[in-house]
Amino acid sequence: MPGTVAIETHGCKLNQADSAVLARQFAQAGYRLVDANADADIIIVNTCTVTATADAKARHALRAARRANPDALVVAAGCYPQRAAEELRRMAEVSLVVGNQEKPELAGLAITELTRRNGKRTLSPLPQPIEGESSSAGILRRSRAMVKIQEGCDQVCAYCIVPKVRGRERSIPADELVAAINRHVADGFKEAALTGTQLGTYGFDLDNLDLTRLLARILAETDLPRLRVSSLQAHEISPGLLELWHDPRLCPHFHVPLQSGCDTTLRAMRRRYDCDTYRRAVSLIRDRVPNAAITADVIVGFPGEDAGAHGASLALVAEMRFADVHVFPYSQRPGTTANYLSSQVDAAEKRRRATEMSAVAEEGFADYRNRLAGQTRPVLWETNRPASNGAAMRWSGLTDNYVRVAAETSLDLANRITPARLIRPEGKAMLATLDAE
Repeated sequence: MPGTVAIETHGCKLNQADSAVLARQFAQAGYRLVDANADADIIIVNTCTVTATADAKARHALRAARRANPDALVVAAGCYPQRAAEELRRMAEVSLVVGNQEKPELAGLAITELTRRNGKRTLSPLPQPIEGESSSAGILRRSRAMVKIQEGCDQVCAYCIVPKVRGRERSIPADELVAAINRHVADGFKEAALTGTQLGTYGFDLDNLDLTRLLARILAETDLPRLRVSSLQAHEISPGLLELWHDPRLCPHFHVPLQSGCDTTLRAMRRRYDCDTYRRAVSLIRDRVPNAAITADVIVGFPGEDAGAHGASLALVAEMRFADVHVFPYSQRPGTTANYLSSQVDAAEKRRRATEMSAVAEEGFADYRNRLAGQTRPVLWETNRPASNGAAMRWSGLTDNYVRVAAETSLDLANRITPARLIRPEGKAMLATLDAE
């Protein structure tokens, strides 16, 4: 009887891509993937450590996994173990701790440990490490594939632990990526999202290659219906890059981290742009890519951020009219420069500023959705549940510009891209009707 494995993924899309690779490795070894709340032989929590809240979420998940499956091999994997392995080894609930550097060998390590604990020999061949490509998204039952194109970050922002847990920047060769996406297409996937820690520097370590050339190759050498770029820095956005968005297969969604709307704070954070650079990038996107959704991250309460700096951030977020904003209260991370600054902002004040920033961001979110009402957009349909009237299914999907859409229909829309007319906002989504109906 095959073994079973459950994978719970926290944090960024890069972690999702890593989990897809893990799923494929276990499948090669004969293991069956099950839901995280099922009775699994091996439970992997692929962790995030970007904030103290992420650490707490990981510890909670590990304890919950042990309570639900007392006899399982519980594995703490990813960024949190890379930062604080001993801390996790001290947890009684954790059987195995595997950081990012060992993640390519994780499946083999877990299977070997499980068979040792059970007093058995490993009869099936151990999975071989698979680095880079992530053509196993289907094993994780996702409708959109996450394809890692690079790993690591050399920017060393003052608040960020990622360079320490992901290492130096390194790019995956384009031939491997094109081949992986063609496998996704053969498997029936309609969308791939390119992920990484620092996408804009892709190819710096490869001959005659950068992100623009990679995107052009993917568009020319694959039949992928939709290609999404997960994140770009403001100073990396150029007219030459945006020219590629004339191809409708490139999704008009740009996640451009802001972090602060105050130049003094940006310098203290060691970001590589100022507010005017950011404004120009947003203006360029909106000029070259009509109807583009622009989303951002903002940190409030960075050390030394006074009321004036916070006010400048509020003003810039209001000015930009983002389609969505992820608001983060600054979180101290041991090993980062900002952790040791004396001008820390009080926790209650950080919470107050986060609430204030979220309210401003919500205004932009609502405005963007209201402007979409009446438009027809292509939607990739992902999941369904019974509709309230019982006569149809309520489908959920994503537009090309990354808006969550809901529609009720008796049609089977699974993993299809269809035009849908956006009617009105409904909660965090847009209610839509199918043009064909």
